[in-house]
Amino acid sequence: MHISPYDLGNRFNHDPLRSRKLLIHRREINRLAGYIQGKGYTLVPLSIYLKGSRVKIELGVARGKKEFDKRHTIAERDARREMERSFKEKFSY
Repeated sequence: MHISPYDLGNRFNHDPLRSRKLLIHRREINRLAGYIQGKGYTLVPLSIYLKGSRVKIELGVARGKKEFDKRHTIAERDARREMERSFKEKFSY
């Protein structure tokens, strides 16, 4: 993860691209790895914040959309866009 160095810092700033330790239990790492190896799952950072000298990350496991869900979302978006377009044409003065 890239963490930018402190702008007002001195020459002792940290390396922004160094590797960092993930401080969680081994069984939690194995559980998350099991989710990721399943079809269609991905690990998503939900929030990142500083607490003292540590950077904390809240992680979530998400499942991607299926092909029919994507088509449905695209159809809804196109219908909404068409309604807004007709509404704009109808009430433009």
